[in-house]
Amino acid sequence: MIRLVVGALLVVWLALPARAGVEITEVTSPGGITAWLVENHELPFTALEIGFRGGASLDAPGKRGAINLMTALLEEGTGEMDAQGFAEAAEALAAQFSFSVSDDTLSVSARMLTENRDQAVALLRQALVAPRFDQAALERVRGQVLSNIAANEREPNAIAGRNFRALAWGEHPYGSSSDGTADSVAALTRADMVEAKARVMARDRLYVAAVGDITAADLGAVLDDLLGDLPATGAALPPRATLGLTGGVTVVDFDSPQSVVLWGQRGLPMNDPDFFAAFVANHILGGGGFSSRLMEEVREKRGLTYGVASYIAPKDLGETWQGSVASSNDKVAEAISVIRTEWARMAADGVTDSELAAAKTYLTGAYPLRFDGNGPIANILVGMQLNGFPRDYVNTRNARIEAVTREDVARVVARLLDAEALRFVVVGRPIGLN
Repeated sequence: MIRLVVGALLVVWLALPARAGVEITEVTSPGGITAWLVENHELPFTALEIGFRGGASLDAPGKRGAINLMTALLEEGTGEMDAQGFAEAAEALAAQFSFSVSDDTLSVSARMLTENRDQAVALLRQALVAPRFDQAALERVRGQVLSNIAANEREPNAIAGRNFRALAWGEHPYGSSSDGTADSVAALTRADMVEAKARVMARDRLYVAAVGDITAADLGAVLDDLLGDLPATGAALPPRATLGLTGGVTVVDFDSPQSVVLWGQRGLPMNDPDFFAAFVANHILGGGGFSSRLMEEVREKRGLTYGVASYIAPKDLGETWQGSVASSNDKVAEAISVIRTEWARMAADGVTDSELAAAKTYLTGAYPLRFDGNGPIANILVGMQLNGFPRDYVNTRNARIEAVTREDVARVVARLLDAEALRFVVVGRPIGLN
């Protein structure tokens, strides 16, 4: 019954109109932990989002995949509860917890009813502070990770990603999969899980947001109860990554009637003054779906693919401007030629007034749709903190988009886009591609 109540509350909340503005308050707990808060007492429901900077890039040397495996074990039991007991306790409280990790961030998401908030926080605290890391759970989850690694050895998109990462980032943690390898994961022990947790789940790299039916005073108490017993410091972050991409084509043989392609070059960080101009430019070039130049030239005019896209990928320690496409082996060489041509055309000519206006209309109109519930808003707020944005960013972001001019776009694309510097990784058996 309680689960049905939570579902009904989510449906009601998702049906509410998008807000004209979001008022964010910074809260500091008595113990000194800070968080961003958006109060909304319309429903007795709160979303809590926690991010630990560093993520899987903090794997210890020789222990690649440890933080990924550890993260998957956080919901596998704590205290006297095994995995099933923890899941049953959360369900009884109508609480939802999820744990995930990327190259830069370990994320914890929690959803809870106001009436059960104290119990839900206590349960989540146990998982964060004292996970069991049972050997049986470790072996079961390890098996799942190894199965994923084995499957990715046969999946062309995964093969392309693995080779692209290695070419781009070399020995830096970005250069390998956060899953680890079959050998590295097979060798991980329970002691490695304890060490991995200590490396990343510490208060010196902590970012928190809460959205919903909770006051600043109550949130302050929750922060100390939930996070106050975590270690004060974790492992040092890795150094900035050096991008190793050079222009050219890397072909990875794979028996398939079509080829999968990833390409990329240097990008720019989100704190670069030209980031929003680059963001708008990318939407026009390849990020805008059927309205983008790449889709028009590669798919609509020539029928070389079902889909092609470009995207800016600013990680904490290194940045790329990338894209992806899949095409039949006899057409992929032409697809790559067209992509290079459009890359160079954008760099030389910039964009038109009509392209710029259409991109601004889409990007500013789509942004409010992301604020479709407590959870998504909390996630956005933590992302803002991790990216160094001020609290008023949610209310000024569209103005930043609107302020981008044709001259801004021309400047950033001339500075960054370089068709000769593009590295293409092709997985398949392409014909006529040197």
